[in-house]
Amino acid sequence: MWRVVAVFRVITLGYVALLILRSSSHLAHPAGGLIALAFMVGWTLLTVAAFSRPSGRQPWLIVTDLAVSVGLVLSTRLIDTTARINSGAPTIPGIWACSAVLACAVAGGPWVGLAGGVAVSAADLAERDAFLPQSTFTNIVIVLIAGGVGGYVVRLGMQTEAAVDRAARAEAAVAERDRIARGIHDSVLQVLALVSSRGRMLGGEAAELGKLAAEQENALRALVSATTTEPDAETGQIDVRGLIEPLANARITVACPATPVLLPAAAARAVGGAARAAVDNIHRHAGDRAHGWVLVEDEGTVIRVSVRDDGPGFANHRLTDAAAAGRLGVSQSIVGRMRDVGGTATVTSAPGQGTEVDVRVPR
Repeated sequence: MWRVVAVFRVITLGYVALLILRSSSHLAHPAGGLIALAFMVGWTLLTVAAFSRPSGRQPWLIVTDLAVSVGLVLSTRLIDTTARINSGAPTIPGIWACSAVLACAVAGGPWVGLAGGVAVSAADLAERDAFLPQSTFTNIVIVLIAGGVGGYVVRLGMQTEAAVDRAARAEAAVAERDRIARGIHDSVLQVLALVSSRGRMLGGEAAELGKLAAEQENALRALVSATTTEPDAETGQIDVRGLIEPLANARITVACPATPVLLPAAAARAVGGAARAAVDNIHRHAGDRAHGWVLVEDEGTVIRVSVRDDGPGFANHRLTDAAAAGRLGVSQSIVGRMRDVGGTATVTSAPGQGTEVDVRVPR
C-alpha cells in the first residue's frame, strides 16, 4: 500500500507539473508557481524514500506531509490570480495534495484518512471566496472519498492478510501434529500398550506398572489426536470435540462424533468447562475403582454432552442441601456455567446407581 501511495504521488506530480508549466503565463506570480513545483519535486523524493522503509513511516513525518499539502493549497492565493481561483481553477498542488491524504489512510485507517481529507478540503475552501465552484466541490468529494475508502481498503487488506496468516499457521500446526502423532504411534504408544498388556498378565507390582502405562497411553492418544480449541477465524466457532477429547484417560472413556461439533466460542467453552467439572467430580468423589463415560452428541439444533459414572451415587437432596449450606460446586461449575450461555444442565443420581450429568446447549 505504501508503494501505491508512492506511485500515485509521482504520477500526480507529473500531471501537476504539466498544469503549472502550461498555465504559468496566467499566474499572478509565475516564479512562485515554479518554486512551488520545485518544492513538490523535492518533497516527493523525500517522502517516497522515507515511506519506502518501515522506520521512515513516523507519525510526525506523516503529519508534516499533510501540513505541506495544506500549506501548498493555501499558497494558491499568493501565486494565482483571484479571478482564476474564483472561476474554479485547480490549486497549485492540485490532485498531488491527495497523496498526503492517502498516506494518512494507509498509516491510520479510514478515520485518520478522512481527517486528512477534511484538512485538505478545509484549505481548499479557505483559499477561495464565499461561493463554491463546481470543480472545487467535486475535488473535495474526491479527497474525502480517497481518505475514507482508502483507509477502509487498507484495514480490509490487513484483516485479510491476518486471516490468511492464521490459517497458514493452523495448517502448519496440524501438519506438524500429524507428523509427531505418526512417530508416537509407531514407537511410544506401541511400547506403552505392550507394557500395559504384559503387566496385566504378570500381575502383582507389574500389574500396577501396566495400569500406569495404560493411563499414559490413553493420555498420549488424547493429546496427539486432540482437535484444535482455537476459534475459527471466519465464524468464531470452536469444535467442542477439542475440549472434550483431552478428558479421556484410563478411567474415563470419551466418545465424540467423527465430524466437527461447532458452537460459538463462549458456549463451546462453557460446555467443555461443565464436562471437565463433571469428570473432576468422578475422580474426587466416585472412588478409585469408578469409571466414567463421556458422550458428545450433535442433535442438530442442540449439542448434548452426558457424563456418567458407575460410582456409589448419592441422594438427589444432597445437591440442594449443599447449595443451602453455601457449597456451590455443582450449581456454579456446571448448572450456572450452562445457564450463562442459555443452556441447561441436570444432575441425576441415586445411592448405588452412579451419577449422570446431562448438559445441553442450543446451537
